[in-house]
Amino acid sequence: MNPPIMPPPPLMDRFGRQITYLRISVTDRCDFRCVYCMAEEMQFLPRQQLLTLEETAWIARAFVSLGVNKIRITGGEPLVRRGVMSLFETLGTLDGLQDLTLTTNGSQLARHAWDLRAAGVTRVNISLDSLKADRFRRITRTGDLARVLAGIEAAMDAGFDRIKLNSVILKGRNEDEILDLVNYARIRDLDISFIEEMPLGLIGDHDRAEVYYSSDEVRADIEARHALIPTTEQTGGPSRYYRLDGTSIRVGFISPHSHNFCDSCNRVRLTAEGRLLLCLGQEHAVDLRRVIRSHPGDLQALTTAIRQGMQIKPRGHEFQLNAQPVIFRHMNRTGG
Repeated sequence: MNPPIMPPPPLMDRFGRQITYLRISVTDRCDFRCVYCMAEEMQFLPRQQLLTLEETAWIARAFVSLGVNKIRITGGEPLVRRGVMSLFETLGTLDGLQDLTLTTNGSQLARHAWDLRAAGVTRVNISLDSLKADRFRRITRTGDLARVLAGIEAAMDAGFDRIKLNSVILKGRNEDEILDLVNYARIRDLDISFIEEMPLGLIGDHDRAEVYYSSDEVRADIEARHALIPTTEQTGGPSRYYRLDGTSIRVGFISPHSHNFCDSCNRVRLTAEGRLLLCLGQEHAVDLRRVIRSHPGDLQALTTAIRQGMQIKPRGHEFQLNAQPVIFRHMNRTGG
């Protein structure tokens, strides 16, 4: 009798954290120009520098073989990448992948929601920073609120396991809409997370320290109207969740400044050009594009490079509100 095949050892970093979550950026391009994410005039990567979708799927397969059970597709705006549905269809068939999720600005969802669900996408996060059309346009610079709201409705109709709204709150820009956004989510039985602005890249639109609105302030604004019940629920990411009293929805807070989430980090990021970023706020990285193009079809070489990369994953980021950003890549290059 042949001995049983043993699973590979878990993917661990040098601080004892198991990596179970991979965020994949498929493009740095976006049809919005959100003021907290990028500059108004951007130079995007030449298409020839991007991983092919087949290469991206190959790297994802390697991570799943190492015990990663959650993959999130991001951008830029991932749904503007030509042919991207083929990637979702491939990832949806991977044995061992429990959660295939998408982060999107919602602009393309009305067209793609049903196909995404059929491909195996389980959950969708949709950015929504304002419910006022003129303000939404100012924050996104190019976005059409009506189109995004139609995308949210299409996602609800498609029947994903969960849909979550993501709202970046900026003082003097949209903090007066926190309760309106919670109410919008409550009526539609959607989860919602409020995010402190990430200090990545030079944006030119505002002073990040001046517009900083902490998760504690957001929570206080919500609790002036609604009771928030602490919960230990997790979706694999950095959100700290509460239940909105009397409802089934979760209200999350992503707090890179006020409540650093690095100690429990289980995530790494793959950029669109094939760099494995080991930390959101540091530049430690491994060039996986070089590995797979030097060793085509060699899964062992790829998994070895991934394991070695875990040894340079830092303990955490060091975001400073009152300093110029140390990380000059914009959020669209990082995989939002």
